Amino acid sequence: MALIIKNRSVVNDDFTVVRAAEDGALPALDALPTGKLLVPFALWKEHRAALVAAHSKDELGVWLAPDDEPADLVADFGDIAVIAVDFPVFRDGRGFSIGRLLRERYQWTGELRAIGDVLRDQLLFHARCGFDAFAVREDKDINDALNAFNEFTERYQGATDDLEPLFRRRSAVLATLGA
Repeated sequence: MALIIKNRSVVNDDFTVVRAAEDGALPALDALPTGKLLVPFALWKEHRAALVAAHSKDELGVWLAPDDEPADLVADFGDIAVIAVDFPVFRDGRGFSIGRLLRERYQWTGELRAIGDVLRDQLLFHARCGFDAFAVREDKDINDALNAFNEFTERYQGATDDLEPLFRRRSAVLATLGA
C-alpha cells in the first residue's frame, strides 16, 4: 500500500488516484477500481451523480489539474472527503494558488492533498498554502520529507497557516514591551 504524509505523519494511503489514459481518454465507470477513489475533475463533472450513488462521501475525492477552476467544485463539497491538486511537474506552481483559493476563498475544511511531482523542497510551501496531505513522489524518501516542515523557524510572509507577516508579529511584540 502506498504511503502519504497526512497531518505531518506518514500514514497508509487508502485512496486510489484515477488518471486518464495517455491519449486523454477518461476511464469508464465500470472500469474504475473498487475502494476509495480520487477521480479527475473531468470525470467527476461527467459522472457526478453515478459516482455519488455508488460511493459514500468518505470513499470519494476529486483531483484538480492546474487549469481546472476550483470554484466549479464548491457546490459539491458535501459529496467528497478529499480534494487533491495535481502538480504535474515541480516547476508548475498553479496548484499553490488553487490550494489557497480552496482554503481561504471557498472555505474547504476537508483534506487537501498535493499529488503528482511532490518533492520535499516544496512541502513547507504546500502546507503554508493550506495543504495537509502530501503524496510524495515514489522515488523519494517519505520519512526524510517530513524534515521539511521543521527547516525554517521564521516565516516572513503571511499565508494560510499564519496570516500575519513577520513585520506585524514583531511590531506586536514591541508594542507589548512598550518600545
